[in-house]
Amino acid sequence: MSRAEPFVVLASRVRASEKRILEVLSRRGIAHRHIDSRAWWHPLGDRGAHPIVLNREIGLARATYAAEALEAAGAIVVNSARATALCGDKWRTSAALVAAGLPTPRTAIGLTPEAALTALESIGYPAVVKPLQGSWGRLVSALPDRQTAETVLEYVAALPSPQARIVYLQEWIAKPGRDIRVIVVGGEALAATYRRSEHWRTNVARGAVSELCPMTPDIAKLAVMAAQAVEAEIAGVDLIEDGTGELLVLEVNHGVEFSGLQQALGDALSVADRIVDHLVEKSRSCCE
Repeated sequence: MSRAEPFVVLASRVRASEKRILEVLSRRGIAHRHIDSRAWWHPLGDRGAHPIVLNREIGLARATYAAEALEAAGAIVVNSARATALCGDKWRTSAALVAAGLPTPRTAIGLTPEAALTALESIGYPAVVKPLQGSWGRLVSALPDRQTAETVLEYVAALPSPQARIVYLQEWIAKPGRDIRVIVVGGEALAATYRRSEHWRTNVARGAVSELCPMTPDIAKLAVMAAQAVEAEIAGVDLIEDGTGELLVLEVNHGVEFSGLQQALGDALSVADRIVDHLVEKSRSCCE
């Protein structure tokens, strides 16, 4: 593979974050091209892939299969297929975080909705039920009591997908109306924002407001360790503060959107530039 081959940005939707990355590549005169994953295909056994691929595909299935196919072809994919698969499944993420000894909310998995009800007796109420896969707080439900849990899990039991009927549960954390999103690139915590909302789901996609969060040594260390636990080179690490102020890791996002954080940062730091810096350094190390 030649260093002269362009970087590839693989994405079906070019959101504000992807636009920033593409603009940086163009401004810095770095050869690159955008490939729409909806039109992409690859023959098994063909090793003519580009050496560095930034995987920004928004759909988990496409992102994972694309990474696997590209890696099989000899490409270096950021994030890797393994990191994408780990981050894309909440149970696998939690298992990796716990294996790394990182603090997380108490978590359980029920292989059936009936088993989940039993698990909830151990976790206690209130609790939270989440789909194994998904973003932006969709289909995440609060379970204040057993009656609510029975109603929600009755719906879960009727879902058509076998995977959707596997239940991921976490204890309820009484957070202070906010969580913390940390952007990690190449093993460095770049910046963090508080995501504030009057609703208990503090996703920006659901109307939460981003504002800068001071990057303390504890936040930086925990975020970097969380990204390393799931082998993610570029990650959005979501932290939550419990009632005592202790930081817990909620999840790690492999295709993190950073426009809200960038707006809060202003000109102090360019996340897109730091992502491109990481890709360039990776290209140098792999092609030497």
